[in-house]
Amino acid sequence: MDSKDRQIIRVLQTNGRMTNQDLAEAVNLSPSPCLRRVKNLETSGVIQGYSADVDARAYGLPITVFVRIKLERHNEVDVKNFERQVSRIDEVLECHVLTGATDYQLRVVVADLDAYEDFIRNRIHPIGGIASIDTSFVYGTVKRTSVFPPL
Repeated sequence: MDSKDRQIIRVLQTNGRMTNQDLAEAVNLSPSPCLRRVKNLETSGVIQGYSADVDARAYGLPITVFVRIKLERHNEVDVKNFERQVSRIDEVLECHVLTGATDYQLRVVVADLDAYEDFIRNRIHPIGGIASIDTSFVYGTVKRTSVFPPL
């Protein structure tokens, strides 16, 4: 991947619905080489898909929660079980493996506090093997982007 590919990616991260003509103009290429580069990025798996950026509040999920989880044991069976189960939970938008005091951080969206309680009691607790759960509710967002910084 070269700097032109990265430039194409950054422009597409800003507006994934733009035409190839507009993209080519934005990155100073002619349309055919631009389209060829985009297709190569898609085929190689660098571009993994396209999606709509939706306002969670408008959708009906106004509460974002960061949930940090520490497992009781770190053997292969418990780790795989936890990761498999969490990957199936719709409210979990992201699950990251961490270094430090906790093992995982989840980004969760819910409709209200009752929905969050239901999430913990009926989706997380049944997984088992969890030593601790620490929750932080988001009450404001300063910055949110999916556009990578330039290299």
